[in-house]
Amino acid sequence: MSVAPFLGRLARARQGAATVELAVLAPAFMALFFGVFQVGMAMQNYNALRGISADVARYALVQYSTGNKLSKEQLNSYALSVGRSAPYILDSGLYSASITQPAVQRVTGVTEFELTLRYQVFSVMHAYGLRGPYITFRRPIFVKP
Repeated sequence: MSVAPFLGRLARARQGAATVELAVLAPAFMALFFGVFQVGMAMQNYNALRGISADVARYALVQYSTGNKLSKEQLNSYALSVGRSAPYILDSGLYSASITQPAVQRVTGVTEFELTLRYQVFSVMHAYGLRGPYITFRRPIFVKP
């Protein structure tokens, strides 16, 4: 049996071409799908951090306006509790919050706090040992004592 006729028939055959094309392109399409999904999750988590920071700033402003001067620890505790509860429901093992008070206040007669929220986005490729990126959101909070 000659090899040349067999190779000629194999080159002209079209059965299975779609299967081969799918096998070549499927990994790329799956990577794109998971990438878009991961970016969507990161954007949702970033928006959650923005919402949490607005809630904490609003809480601090209301408390200070009623004469209740909160400590950094109380604000930090509130930021953590807001992030872990509805509607945000961030994973407490991946979420952290910190409140600092800058040494130099930018506005006279006003107390400034710096709120820093950090969250590690859940990875859709977690089963393969790939960890999600960290998102950090910072904002100042100005309150008048």
